[in-house]
Amino acid sequence: MLATIRSGALVGVEAVAVEIEVNTGEFGELEIFLVGLPDTAVKESKTRVISSLINTGLRPPETVTTINLAPGDLRKEGAMYDLPIAVGLAASTGQISKTRLPHYLLAGELGLSGQVRAIRGGVALAAYAKRAGLKGVILPRAAAQEAALIDGVEAVPVDTLDAALRFLSGEEAFQPLPTVTDPFAFAGLGEQPDFSEVKGQLAVRRAVEIAAAGGHNLLLIGPPGSGKSLIAKRIPSILPTPDKAEFLEILAVHSAAGMNVADPTRAWLRPFRSPHHTISDVGMIGGGAMPTPGEVSLAHRGVLFLDELPEFRRSVLEVLRQPLEDGSVTVSRAAAKVTLPSRLMLVAAMNPCPCGYLGDKQRTCRCGPTVVQRYRGRISGPLLDRIDLQVEAPALSIEELRAGEPGEPSAAIRARVEAARTLQRRRFGERAGGCNALLAGKELRVCCALEQAQGDLLQEAMERLKLSARAYDRILRVARTIADLAEAERIATTHLLEAIHYRSLDRG
Repeated sequence: MLATIRSGALVGVEAVAVEIEVNTGEFGELEIFLVGLPDTAVKESKTRVISSLINTGLRPPETVTTINLAPGDLRKEGAMYDLPIAVGLAASTGQISKTRLPHYLLAGELGLSGQVRAIRGGVALAAYAKRAGLKGVILPRAAAQEAALIDGVEAVPVDTLDAALRFLSGEEAFQPLPTVTDPFAFAGLGEQPDFSEVKGQLAVRRAVEIAAAGGHNLLLIGPPGSGKSLIAKRIPSILPTPDKAEFLEILAVHSAAGMNVADPTRAWLRPFRSPHHTISDVGMIGGGAMPTPGEVSLAHRGVLFLDELPEFRRSVLEVLRQPLEDGSVTVSRAAAKVTLPSRLMLVAAMNPCPCGYLGDKQRTCRCGPTVVQRYRGRISGPLLDRIDLQVEAPALSIEELRAGEPGEPSAAIRARVEAARTLQRRRFGERAGGCNALLAGKELRVCCALEQAQGDLLQEAMERLKLSARAYDRILRVARTIADLAEAERIATTHLLEAIHYRSLDRG
């Protein structure tokens, strides 16, 4: 008897259709054939599934059985097909009704006892089910909690194979989760680092506020102990709370990487990723036989912090060009070619020289001009072009360190950032995550229009600093954000001058 089960496969951060056809009752003694380009984990599912069926009180197949995972040209990876295969075997042997099978997508790993274990990609599977017109998804509980965020799709949580079979048989005791209208209903923000703990550095704090308000990339340059990392780690506390559309984008990426709502380390703010400088190219942009998200995608709609920027390998820094420019990265492998989202805010920190004390009033730099030039040359011009604000963070004085008064709290800064983002949302309309860093083409010319004298001023700065056309556009975007923070309708000359001032490395 033939049974067909709907399932899916993760390709990048999205799910595509997989149909599992199970045919039992073929002539001959018991033998199970599993076809459809399965990897080792999928091939091993035969052993897990048979044990799960027996321990659930069901009868395993007794004749030749063929299990086909279609389409045959898509490689199937992982143990997520255990549950649909087990349900298919139960249906093909006549032990459960097939009535509900065409309307639900199933995925889940099985233990030998019949327990259903967590899988990746609950959001992506539910989104595919909605596109395919299915009624709902049957998933492990953690994945189902994610899936419940997708409107119009039933998310049925199951902890055991028996629970999945009972739901498919129509028992009323097993019901879908209610649709989650508030994406933060099941997660607390917890205690976050606050800007009130940062002493001094008013100029740096101003630049950070501008970067957060417009979604601009930021580079902090200063000696050791000046507070660069301390400040960078507090940037998520002043970023606007993501709306539901952005939240689902973030969750889809993290779910595809194996992090879900049951993960106690999951931060329910915008993501903040801080990879070590020994990271590989693949770790940064993503990859693998079936490409999975790298750090630039895990930081999507959040912050990617690169501490000690010149210590990263040159090839790792150069692969950042496409993600920073396009907001996405395309990874090509033999098994698949996928495009992963990477709309992020890059925050980097570096010393002014190898010893770290160039320009320090209290310590003497030991590096000669050639050494300093070689050190800074590790960061290419095209990458610097893509960093909107380059800010010097000087060493703190003893008086500043001893100051007892706390700095301005994150809540006050975030209120100004959110007010500026509100103006930008009106400018961008319904575009999710719209901010000044995305201004381009006609939008840029209209929103960042300059008067004749301002245009001449910017042209003179461009010629003196020998800036590229890309840097020209980025200066205009930063000036527009400064104007938004001031609630100004047009860019003023003071806004333009401040934006030019933030090209620190270009000024030598």
